[in-house]
Amino acid sequence: MRRQHQELTETVRMAWGGPALHRRDCLRAGLLGLASAGLSVTLPPRELIMAQTPPGNFRVTDIERVTVCVPYRAVPQRNMDRELPHWRYAEIFTVHLAGGQRGYGETLLYYTWRASQDEDVQRAMGKNAAAIMWDDSLGAGLQMALFDAVARALDVPIHHLLGHQVHERTPLSWWNIDTSAQDMASECQEALRQGYLAYKTKGRPWFDLWEQVEVATKVVPEEFKIDMDFNDTLLDAERAVPILRELDAYPEIEIYESPIPQEDIEGNRAICQAVRGLVAMHYGIPEPWQALKHEICDGFVIGHGASEIMQAGHVAAMADKPFWLQLVGTGITAAWSLQFGGVLSHATWPAVNCHQLYEHTLLTRPIEVKRGLADVPTTAGLGYEIDWDAVRKYQVPKPPRRPEPQRLMETSWPDGRKLYIANNGQVNFMLDLARAGKMPYFERGVTTTLVPDDGSPRWRDLYDRARREPVMLGP
Repeated sequence: MRRQHQELTETVRMAWGGPALHRRDCLRAGLLGLASAGLSVTLPPRELIMAQTPPGNFRVTDIERVTVCVPYRAVPQRNMDRELPHWRYAEIFTVHLAGGQRGYGETLLYYTWRASQDEDVQRAMGKNAAAIMWDDSLGAGLQMALFDAVARALDVPIHHLLGHQVHERTPLSWWNIDTSAQDMASECQEALRQGYLAYKTKGRPWFDLWEQVEVATKVVPEEFKIDMDFNDTLLDAERAVPILRELDAYPEIEIYESPIPQEDIEGNRAICQAVRGLVAMHYGIPEPWQALKHEICDGFVIGHGASEIMQAGHVAAMADKPFWLQLVGTGITAAWSLQFGGVLSHATWPAVNCHQLYEHTLLTRPIEVKRGLADVPTTAGLGYEIDWDAVRKYQVPKPPRRPEPQRLMETSWPDGRKLYIANNGQVNFMLDLARAGKMPYFERGVTTTLVPDDGSPRWRDLYDRARREPVMLGP
């Protein structure tokens, strides 16, 4: 075990301070066994923090929090309102240091790997920001603000605190939830107009997957890539492979994320062997060593806190696996993501930040994308400034719980069938039904709309019945 630990230490040293690694043999001979033995990678501190600023100046003296509700743009709104109306809410953090510097961060309150809580704020007060900023348990917004404050105090970009810069520009993807074919084409066109060359969306059995792809690919050039996230809804390889092979015929289609449950090792390996498109999986499910050993994906989706991102990113580099960064929020979170894109050698798939959903980025200037790439900032901290006029405009009281407006969905097929599903208190109330095989599988001609509450007895009756279980009407 001691020899294994020495091998791991040397591997991490090279990953941290040396060139990007491309050694599958090294990974399989050492890292796979180490991961299965329960050992973890720890990242060394950067000497930079010891440099020019007296340690006392890093002490956290105050932490402010502001909640905002940022409206969606028109096309995302009519689609996000079906399932994710609560993504409008974010909390902005301001960390004050004894040396006079401030740092800023953001948490989407109801979609994050961890929202910072009151006890996290209390725990950080009075501490040295540089000493605690790698603690992922502090949550998204507070951790980001701590990094920003320390980097600003040192007058360096955040990526100087993360590692050695290997990319001056990093790829970004446009994102929207599942939509009609017409809305998908419209979003792809808007993404292309703004310099993007990648669009990520959802593949769902309640929309016509074939129509979506056919319509969208007609309005973008072949170099523009569309990535489909199925969130397991293709269910199994036997049914997934024929559909994915049909999508393979479109050169614009590039990546399939989680086509079936990620724990299905044999099924995912069969998909990888059978289709042209690349298969992406969320890092950690199954254990990375299993995913690599059994070759069940072509790359990863990596997110969460700074420590976990860096560790996962170095494992991906050692395995020579590309990945995209998935850090979701407004432009503030997108700026944070750029910093990791600058230092992680294999962050070569377009990052998913979802900031394109909103009518305002909350930044004083938008992140500019050219030919699919954005510059990694070189100025201090996040490299972008918050538009506090916009923050004040969108400021709202913090909701006591996740907002849950009443929603009734109608899914219809060409033969006259209509399926009604209502929100039931769970975020993934439609997705969970599809994952469980409790709604019709992917078919041509299907579409879904949000049914407005018109105050009629019929709407109320359908809504109340659909909250209990899906209601199918028609032939």
